[in-house]
Amino acid sequence: MDAERRAAPAWGLGDAAAGFLVGLLASGLVAGTWAAVSGSTRVTLGALAASQAGLWVGLLGAPVLASRRKGTGDLGRDFGLRARWSDTVLGVPVGVLCQLVLVPLIYLPLHDLVSRKELEAPVRRVTNRAHGVGFFVLAVVVIVGAPVVAELFFRRLVLRSIQARFGDGWAVGGSAVAFGLAHFEPLQLPALVALGVVLAVLALRTGRLGPGVFAHAAFNAVTIIALALQR
Repeated sequence: MDAERRAAPAWGLGDAAAGFLVGLLASGLVAGTWAAVSGSTRVTLGALAASQAGLWVGLLGAPVLASRRKGTGDLGRDFGLRARWSDTVLGVPVGVLCQLVLVPLIYLPLHDLVSRKELEAPVRRVTNRAHGVGFFVLAVVVIVGAPVVAELFFRRLVLRSIQARFGDGWAVGGSAVAFGLAHFEPLQLPALVALGVVLAVLALRTGRLGPGVFAHAAFNAVTIIALALQR
């Protein structure tokens, strides 16, 4: 473990909690405003996008503020937001294997109770509302935007804050559970926590977010591609 990973961050769990709370409040506020302006409470793709943008205000804003106010102001240096082309060689296969092998293994004991279709239901609810350009934009957000934001927040801000207080083991487990719970999807929780563990280990082992970002992107891409082929 190099000096960068041993050094305790200047930020802490309070920064992470504040960022998540701001994200939830902003998400609710934006969604409410969207409904008021549109005059409809129907959940549309636009409403979902607005709500997601509000959530990202907190999840992305917290690392940025922490870096500027308590770090060097350089996300690459403070949060390991660096990537190498070689990270794709590690990250992409890991993400694909997590989706195609790890997730089925987790739900294997429950195969008579939980179907693949039920596991994909949250993503289906979103993708079914997107067509043409809308589907393309949604895919970019899910495959590119979401992994970058999530890795910055959960695998650096949250993980390193826990690591500084309780060590690597608790950091991996705690950040993974936080990542899973943040999706508010009880049925998908075991798979999300397992993915969180894999991504946390990648972040700790490499000291960069690049491998985790590519793994997360590949994990999401498998689902988006599968659903696109079924349309």
